[in-house]
Amino acid sequence: MADTQDLTPLALITPVTGFGMITIRADLDRAGEALAEGAGLALPDRTGLTTDGSRMLAWMSPDELLLVLPLAERNEALHALTQALMGEHGLAVDVSDARAVFDVTGPRAADVIAKLAPVDAAMLPEGHLRRTRLAQTAAAIWRIPGGFRVTGFRSTADYLQLILTNAALPGSGLAPR
Repeated sequence: MADTQDLTPLALITPVTGFGMITIRADLDRAGEALAEGAGLALPDRTGLTTDGSRMLAWMSPDELLLVLPLAERNEALHALTQALMGEHGLAVDVSDARAVFDVTGPRAADVIAKLAPVDAAMLPEGHLRRTRLAQTAAAIWRIPGGFRVTGFRSTADYLQLILTNAALPGSGLAPR
């Protein structure tokens, strides 16, 4: 008798490179307009993100934003953000090399995230970011066409890729609701 088990992964896990990432820390009520101008994007709402298609500005905490942009634009943006913070207590820091990024795509991508995080990824609204843990590592998750983008610390990149890949293994789906 032939084995009829479906060997299709629940989702495709793809490392993504070529991004610049800048962490911005400041009093967003005081410096928000200047930072939005420096980033070239509107200031996001709490847990939200704004994008123009190539850049994304995400709310990370009450005094923290994350700018994700093409790597080639990183230095210019860092300079603009540093200028925007002149006279303010704040900082803009290039964290591009400190982060690892993975795309989790496919019709069951939300199941992969759900197996690792205390998040109902299927309910994550478009235009919002969620900071959480995937198993034992800190991560941020947001929607992209066809799935989710996940970023975590580069020091845990191998572990992050391993747990995402294992969570996507065929036969490892969630129990029916």
